[in-house]
Amino acid sequence: MLKAKDLINLSEDELKGKLISLRQELFKLNQQRYAGNVEKPHLFREIRKDIARLETALNDKTRKRDGQEKNSKEG
Repeated sequence: MLKAKDLINLSEDELKGKLISLRQELFKLNQQRYAGNVEKPHLFREIRKDIARLETALNDKTRKRDGQEKNSKEG
């Protein structure tokens, strides 16, 4: 489980990398679900929440970066 505090210190590229790996893991879990042999069903919820945390952190960083670029262009 990822913590929001830990995500603040990561760069955008690192966040994107973690996001891709979690989506791949969720895809593999879904394949197991459809095959009928999921050993750890609780991981579905955890991974979806981690993906949401990553997307939120990435969105915050993008907004801050875009806001700084906008301010530098105005001034």
